[in-house]
Amino acid sequence: MTASAPIPLLRPRALAPGDLVVVAALSGPLPAAYEPNVGRTVAVFERMGFRVRRAPLLEAGRGRWWSAAPPAEIAAELNGLLRDPEVRAIVAADGGQTVLGYLDLIDVEAVRADPKPILGYSDISLLHLVLHARTGLVGFHADMAVPGFGGNWRSASPARRGELERLYRALLTGTGPLGPLPTGPAWECWRPGRAEGPLIGGVINRLVLARATPFALPLERFDGAILFWEEMGGLASYVWSYLHVLRHSGVLDRIAGMVVGVPHGIGGLEPGSSPSLAEIVLDVLGDRDVPVLGNVDFGHAGPNLPMPIGLRAGLDARRRTLSLLEPAVAPPS
Repeated sequence: MTASAPIPLLRPRALAPGDLVVVAALSGPLPAAYEPNVGRTVAVFERMGFRVRRAPLLEAGRGRWWSAAPPAEIAAELNGLLRDPEVRAIVAADGGQTVLGYLDLIDVEAVRADPKPILGYSDISLLHLVLHARTGLVGFHADMAVPGFGGNWRSASPARRGELERLYRALLTGTGPLGPLPTGPAWECWRPGRAEGPLIGGVINRLVLARATPFALPLERFDGAILFWEEMGGLASYVWSYLHVLRHSGVLDRIAGMVVGVPHGIGGLEPGSSPSLAEIVLDVLGDRDVPVLGNVDFGHAGPNLPMPIGLRAGLDARRRTLSLLEPAVAPPS
């Protein structure tokens, strides 16, 4: 994608009670063992007041290689959901390794004509980044069915689950700014400072892969942004390398702040190991005056706080606060 005039932020219409939410297989397959997680996700959204339906490809045991179906079939189902006026939000069942296979098959005109929240993280963060680059769509980097609503939410206390449910309902239905996200005890100031700007991010390996496609966000879209990222698996040295890709590509020279999620299953980042994730981040940032807030509750490690891509946020790393300064959805027309 070549540089062009800025694309206005495209907010989906706010959901109303009784609106239809569809859980869909946008990447990986659904193992039979995780079928109950889908049912629990349905229950979460029904408690929020929505109707819920499963898309046809979300069938336990269905799969092709590492995917729920061939990329063209997943794209066809996604496009059908994007075009269906009854569908008001789409929740990814899980992440995986498939979104790269259908980036060029998405009906972006359907997104522009009727923008809808698409919820998910991991591989789905690539979908968010590309749709935001092409249409300005707010990407709902948030929990999904199997590892999130139906999985990690079970490990949270009843009070925390209630807090998350209220937060997600407000995210999807509220037409005012959400304000400060609930601060967790593990949040750390890795470099003090304050910043305000649009949230741009996702799982860091997909951020890097997106740079190699023609659908990547133009570099100028990172000007003044708050870059958020997390990672699962691999090695600490991989994270260091991914950050250097963002340095070489010019991203780190343009951002105003950074928010890092809780790492999950990364070799070399075990407690007491060296270097720590904070040391890796600060090593690559060098003398760039960028505030950094670490260990924030989003990503693969547990229940996700929503991080809406493109939405203006306020970061105060010293005070360990992150606020969403504008609504993620637009008033009903």
